[in-house]
Amino acid sequence: MRTEVKLFKALSDTNRIRILKMLEVRPLCVCEITEILGLAPSTVSKHLSLLRDVELIHDFKDGRWVNYNLNQSLRDFCTGQILELMEGWFPDDETIKNDKQQALGIDRNLVCGS
Repeated sequence: MRTEVKLFKALSDTNRIRILKMLEVRPLCVCEITEILGLAPSTVSKHLSLLRDVELIHDFKDGRWVNYNLNQSLRDFCTGQILELMEGWFPDDETIKNDKQQALGIDRNLVCGS
């Protein structure tokens, strides 16, 4: 049960929910997520670390970028079900819609200072 408690704690923060919903659109790097959320990079990194620890997301290197994506190869049944259910969560939430729209159009070369 310890794993499930950690999972629900990870989902208990608005910003972490926002990150997961953004990652439904496409993989993003820390600076893109930071720009959209308007938070400090260290805060975003902490959120990402918590989401990665419960295997909701994973990171992968692409050149000089570390991208974050929803974890599609889940080993844990409960975590997989949560991600599947989340796809239908908050369809009318303006913040989530705005975040997803920004995620589609954000350019890491402009935001991250190539």
